[in-house]
Amino acid sequence: MTGLLPEPGLTGLFIGTIPPGLYRLPPAETASRVMSLAADADWRAAELPLAGVTDKAGFLDRCATALDFPHWFGHNWDALADCLMDLSWWRDEAKVRGYVLLADGWEAFRAAAPKDARTAEAILDEAVDYWLESEAPLAVLLH
Repeated sequence: MTGLLPEPGLTGLFIGTIPPGLYRLPPAETASRVMSLAADADWRAAELPLAGVTDKAGFLDRCATALDFPHWFGHNWDALADCLMDLSWWRDEAKVRGYVLLADGWEAFRAAAPKDARTAEAILDEAVDYWLESEAPLAVLLH
C-alpha cells in the first residue's frame, strides 16, 4: 500500500529532502497548492481529475484527455505504462527539476473500482521507479 507523503510534505518533495515516489497526499492539501509549489520549485505538474471515474475505461479516457496523451495512446494498461515511461508528450524545451502527477479524486476511484485502481497504482509506481535515477524524476501524488 502506498504511504502518506512524509513530513515535511510537499516542500520536502520539491526541494529533494523526500525522494520522489508514489505517495498519498494528506487530505488537507489542495490541487492548487501542489501546482503552485511545483511551479515555484521548477517542477512540471499535471492534474488528473478523477471525479466521476468508476472503471478502467473511464480512468484511461481521463488520462488521455487530462494529460493530453499523444495520438498513439492505445487506451489500455500497456499504453498507459508506455506513456508514463516515455514522457516525451509532457516535456517541453524548458529545463525542469522533476515532474509531478496529481491524481485528484483517487479515493473515490479506488472505492468504485478497486481492482482497476490497484492496476493503475502498480503502473504509476513502476513509472516512478523508472524515472527515479533520472535528472528530472517523476513523483505521483494520490489525493
